[in-house]
Amino acid sequence: MKIEIKKSKKPIKYDDAVKLMEQRLLDIYQNKSKELIWTLQHKDVYTGGTSYSDKEIIDKTIKVFKTNRGGKITYHGPGQLICYLVIDLNKRKKDIRKFISVIEKTIIDTLKLYKIDSFADKNNVGIWYNDKSKIKKIAAIGIRISKWITYHGFSINITNNLKKYDAIIPCGIKDKGVTNLYEINNQNYEDLEDKIIKNFISNLKSLDV
Repeated sequence: MKIEIKKSKKPIKYDDAVKLMEQRLLDIYQNKSKELIWTLQHKDVYTGGTSYSDKEIIDKTIKVFKTNRGGKITYHGPGQLICYLVIDLNKRKKDIRKFISVIEKTIIDTLKLYKIDSFADKNNVGIWYNDKSKIKKIAAIGIRISKWITYHGFSINITNNLKKYDAIIPCGIKDKGVTNLYEINNQNYEDLEDKIIKNFISNLKSLDV
């Protein structure tokens, strides 16, 4: 199955990205368009998923964009790799849990190439890093599914400003922190985007029927 790969160089407004994904989903459902892997960065934005609560906002002056993805509150901004996935599970195994496992494996396998050991946690969605016994989130995952087509996706923190998370309880989890790749290991991550795409396409084959 041919998947379109779109790489945006300029930051994309969050609501513009959601509109594009929703339109692509409809086009895929009507067999008018290909599936999509879209990598990008967002301008500064706090987004609240379907299960977020106002109690997760510490700084009451911030604006939160309410979105229909799964999950709670998070921050997106420069220095963070966003990967949106509009993928048709009608042509694959209709199993959202296995689809999320594909995403988890993709991030973990890719970070291993940079000698970074990370892990998934069945109780807390996302990808985590053990920083001297302090567990910190390195990647957030938030998926929605409609007509058995996925949209939204995941984000990986690379060089983003971690102070932005002080305004919220990220993903509603109080007892864990947030980090980025440069804090873990200051190295060149320029090819991270291409490696993520390659690994995702490879891992997605596990859902073939």
